[in-house]
Amino acid sequence: MSANASTKVIIAALIGNTAISITKFFAAFTTGSSAMMSEGIHSLVDTGNQILLLYGMKQAKKPADEEFPFGHGKEIYFWSFVVAILIFAVGSGVSIYEGIHHVRHPAVIENPMINYIVLSLALLFEGAAWFFAFKEFGKIKGQRGYIEAVKRGKDPSMFVVLFEDSAAMLGLLIALLGIWLTQVTGIAIFDGIASIMIGLILGGTAIWLAVETKGLLIGEGANRSVIASIRKITESFDEVEKVNELLTMHMGPEFILVNISIRFSRGQLTREIEAVIQEIDSAIKAEHAMVKRVFVEAEPA
Repeated sequence: MSANASTKVIIAALIGNTAISITKFFAAFTTGSSAMMSEGIHSLVDTGNQILLLYGMKQAKKPADEEFPFGHGKEIYFWSFVVAILIFAVGSGVSIYEGIHHVRHPAVIENPMINYIVLSLALLFEGAAWFFAFKEFGKIKGQRGYIEAVKRGKDPSMFVVLFEDSAAMLGLLIALLGIWLTQVTGIAIFDGIASIMIGLILGGTAIWLAVETKGLLIGEGANRSVIASIRKITESFDEVEKVNELLTMHMGPEFILVNISIRFSRGQLTREIEAVIQEIDSAIKAEHAMVKRVFVEAEPA
């Protein structure tokens, strides 16, 4: 996924969530619905999250310097992890608190039609944002399944938005159900129960996002297919007797660091080995554009 495509997805989600959060809060204050208040908080948190992701992507583009010789690519991993924490602490925590409060102290929902209109519009806008994110994500997953693509994906900005929008869609349906049950049965606690369920969905989403971004943050290696390809390219040189060790690390979504320990064939001069190392470096980078730095260690037999 290119940075440009990720930015478009995030901006689309940002615009949609900003408008939706305003209308949800208006409906919540007008009708007194706990589920609607939770949805408003949810959309507000999502709006803040998208701003953080855009900031992370901007920071990740900063060039390398003396303090950060490999660049700032991992900024996007850090801010994606922060987004997961915010979803859990703010979105999930406040929604569950609101739900428990309304279960213990149920209140009658006034003018429920306002909630239905707002939630229906929110479903329409969230659905459009979700479809756009889903379509872009489908372009990069290839033949892999969606769960596998998330696990192997190295650009968290894309699947963070997709997860957020999926949770938002499910939350909206639960809010609609809770408000409808409250109206039909007259039992006000259904609204609070819906709020608790929305909080649990957000909590589960946050935990999954945190797990997926943690590996990237602490130094996840390249995908197995990339590692196998780099090994094959290196071993294709006649001067290479054996590849002892091959280490990779993603320094950002589009930056792979490679370290190779090689045992060269005996009888070669130093200048000959230097030339081979340069050829290996060029061949790997030509095949894999994301490989930016290659370090080769020449080990004795």
